[in-house]
Amino acid sequence: MTANTGREWLPRTGVWTGALDFVPAGRARDLAAELEALGYGAIWVPEVAGRDVFVQLSLILSATERMVGASGIANIWARDAVAMSCGARALTEAYPDRVLLGLGVSHRNLVEDLRGHAYAQPLAAMRRYLAMMAAAPYTAERPRTPVRRVLAALGPKMLALAAEDADGAHPYLVTVEHTAMARQILGTGPLLCPEQMFVLDGDPVSARATARAGIAVYLTQPNYTRNLLRLGFTETDLADGGSDRLVDALVAWGDVQSLADRVQDHFDAGADHVCVQALTAERRGVPLTAWREAAPALAEFAAR
Repeated sequence: MTANTGREWLPRTGVWTGALDFVPAGRARDLAAELEALGYGAIWVPEVAGRDVFVQLSLILSATERMVGASGIANIWARDAVAMSCGARALTEAYPDRVLLGLGVSHRNLVEDLRGHAYAQPLAAMRRYLAMMAAAPYTAERPRTPVRRVLAALGPKMLALAAEDADGAHPYLVTVEHTAMARQILGTGPLLCPEQMFVLDGDPVSARATARAGIAVYLTQPNYTRNLLRLGFTETDLADGGSDRLVDALVAWGDVQSLADRVQDHFDAGADHVCVQALTAERRGVPLTAWREAAPALAEFAAR
């Protein structure tokens, strides 16, 4: 399946990374500029307890000329709907056609333990939040291009909401099979922007060890484990850091061509945009070498 028709503002590939939080702001801007020069079309940044996501996106957008800045994701419990709407509108006005707001319900421990909110009925909470964003006032200069929003959607109900009340979905920690399922639920119109982890290492033992370290925290989160079970994995697959079958399905390891093949598989399954996340043995390092090595193969997707 080929997508991206009429979506020229959104490049085919991008980088998903939390590494820009681990360096000073000036260095983050320099890295964003280098990623753009390497041919990546977007940078997706997470939000947990680091830089405010709108601050981080401002750093990225101000340091680049064409790159899309995307949140993967902005937590709906981190700010009220009016604040989220105003932030997205302000960025979009300053950087037309270069902002993609990924919204998500996050996870119970990050909402209740970290932020002190009640994590109840996340689907209904997202539905209400989107309605409140749509009704939010805005008294500043209005953007000339649309404020675009995608939802961190894994299950059928959240994917359906992404199709109904947003511009599409940004699934995280998913397989190619999930991309095909998501496209079927979303239909042909909405955006589908899956994240894909990768390890540039051809040794199966060390590559899988790096991959397991990268996915370990997510295998403790019910939102992700429920989705993986729904995709046909078993409790045995999820145990002890993940089976080889699970690791291989979630993380593209090997050479650059292995990554490019996996990205192509997502496009064939219906993705519009794929953001790749480099995993390395250094947990808080900047994976600059991996970004540089992968860039030529991923840049080729822009011409397809």
